[in-house]
This record gives sequence, C-alpha cells and structure tokens, in this order.
Amino acid sequence: MPNEPARLEALALLKQLCEAHGAPGSEHAVRRIFREELGSRSIRSDGMGNLFCEKPGGAVAPRVMLAAHMDEVGFVVQTITKTGLIKFSSLGGWWPHTLLAQRVRIQTKRGDEVLGVIGAKPPHFLQESEREKVMKIDDMFIDVGAGGREEAMDGLGICLGDPVVPFSPLTAMSNPDLMVCKALDDRLGVALAIQAIRSLETLEHPNTVVAVGTVQEEVGVRGAQTAPHLGKPDAAIVLEGTPADDFPGIPEEEQQGALGRGVQIRLMDPSAIMNRAFVDLALDLAKQHQIPHQVAVRKSGGTDARAIHLHGSGIPTLVLGVPARYIHTHNSIVNIQDYFSALDLTRHLILAMDSRAVEGFTAF
Repeated sequence: MPNEPARLEALALLKQLCEAHGAPGSEHAVRRIFREELGSRSIRSDGMGNLFCEKPGGAVAPRVMLAAHMDEVGFVVQTITKTGLIKFSSLGGWWPHTLLAQRVRIQTKRGDEVLGVIGAKPPHFLQESEREKVMKIDDMFIDVGAGGREEAMDGLGICLGDPVVPFSPLTAMSNPDLMVCKALDDRLGVALAIQAIRSLETLEHPNTVVAVGTVQEEVGVRGAQTAPHLGKPDAAIVLEGTPADDFPGIPEEEQQGALGRGVQIRLMDPSAIMNRAFVDLALDLAKQHQIPHQVAVRKSGGTDARAIHLHGSGIPTLVLGVPARYIHTHNSIVNIQDYFSALDLTRHLILAMDSRAVEGFTAF
C-alpha cells in the first residue's frame, strides 16, 4: 500500500495527464507535461513527435525502454455546416453507442478550447425505425452553440482539422480507490513511465533506462514504429491502460483484467506474442515481492508492442497493463491500487535487468 504522499502525488500527475488534450497527432499538451515533470533530465524528440528521457545507470547496456503512448482516442473537425454545427471524423476506435449527448472539447489553432455537445434527438422525436439503430459517426454532429458557420469559424476560431477529445475530469468515486476519467488509455502508462524514471534518482540500476512517450498509437501504433531508432532498446516494457473485463457478459473464469486484482502481465494479443523469458522474469518478481498481478491472453486488441518487438532483428518486449473499465469512452474507471502494483513491478524489473538477464531473453 502506498503512503498518503505517494498516493496524492500519483493522483495529481494522473489528473494533469488525463485531463490534457491529446488526440492522435495533437499530443502537444501531454508532451508539455512530460517535459515539465522530467525537466531536469535530458529530453529529446524524433521526427514523429515521440519524446525520450534517458537515465543512465551503473552500465551503458542493456538499454531498457519504457514505452507509453501519449495520445487518446478522439475526433477531428471534418466540416462546419451553414448552421454552425460541427461534423467530425473519429481518431481511433469508438463504439457510436457511447457518443450521443456527450460533452467534448475542440482545441483551436489559436489555443482556445471550445466546449461542445454531440447532438442527440430527444425520444419524443424518434421514429420507431430509429430506436433500434446505432447511429453512424458520419451522421453525428457537435453543437458548440454557434449561430452559423461564420460564428463558429471567425468567432470561436474553429477550423477544419482541429482535434476534439471528450470532456471528463478525473473524479473520485464513492470508493476512494476508484477514479473515473477519460484517456486512462494510456495516460496511466505515461504516468508510470514518468514516476518510474523519477524513482531511479535514489536507486542504483544495472542498465540505461529510456522512458518514451509515443504518439499516434490509437491510429496504427505509428510513433512506436520510429521510437526504437532513437531509443535503441535491448528490451522494452510497454506500459498500458488495458481494457478491464470484470463486468456482465464476460464469464468469471475468462476475466483476466479485473479492477483491484493488480497489474496485468500480458502473454499475448493478436499483434504480439511476448518474449517468454521476459514474461517469466516478471511473474517471478511479482511472486517474490508479493505484488498483486493477473495474467492475460488477449483475443483482440494490441499495443505499441506490435511495432517495437519487430524492430531491427527483434526486441524482447513485455506489456504491463493497469486495467480500466470502459476504455475508449468518455468515462473509464481505474483502481489506483492496480496502478501502484504496476509501478512496483516496473521498478523491480528495472533493478533485475542486468546484461545477463537481458541476454537470457534471447538465449534460444
């Protein structure tokens, strides 16, 4: 259990990160927080916009990458109608059922944020044929309260291509360990990377650690395709906010991402099979240090591991997840204790990954 100062520090960082505007390709606000939180250290960027913070340890090698994507699922302004309504396209995977009547924020080029609501007909006006249909995103619109196109563009500063994200502040639930917010996928991972690097100031580690905030994961793991070129990892830990599955419709015996049961150690998903020796090390450390954990074999989805593990001649890769219910919606729920389990395991992995351990990952 973390002490109260550690808990408050983590929650303050998560609040900053989760509430930041960071649709794919527009991760500027998240990059700024990453820089500010790690400002005393050397930070570089690449041509995609990935950020790199390197922390040398007791050895130049191995190089251990901590990767977390800075972007969140969002939208982009596609057209503005004569009446001032905003038509939009999706950035990342959305289920349209979750969108109607939700509030969003549009980031304009002049730096303003414009509040809007995704329009929804009241039931009074619905035809019988409409009641059972899932509306397509192409048929939806955002109402920003503008009286026409000119007011939306000249008055509010909205332009085609402006990024849009959900409006959902970080809020504690009745159980103080449970937090609800947007963008827990993957600001949880970004917070873990930041806090893991900061914790190394007082710890000796037998490697060089590179924390990387990647871009555009939600639209095809694009940043992760270039990140290893500059990061040059010998092994990589992908830190994620993963989909929890402890809700009705999922049989209890199939639940592998339940809130409150600890960090999720992923064995595989359709995009990557994790290095088995790396997974075994994580499992051994979790058991040795009594870190709550759960193991997952995912039938769907993917992470930055998809690109990272295929870089060069291959990078041994592991995915650690903090389960969050209802990701890719306006309101996801996370248990902060699972976050601390992930942070604890990440630290122990870094301390254990000397040259011998990392070379063992590829002793085929």
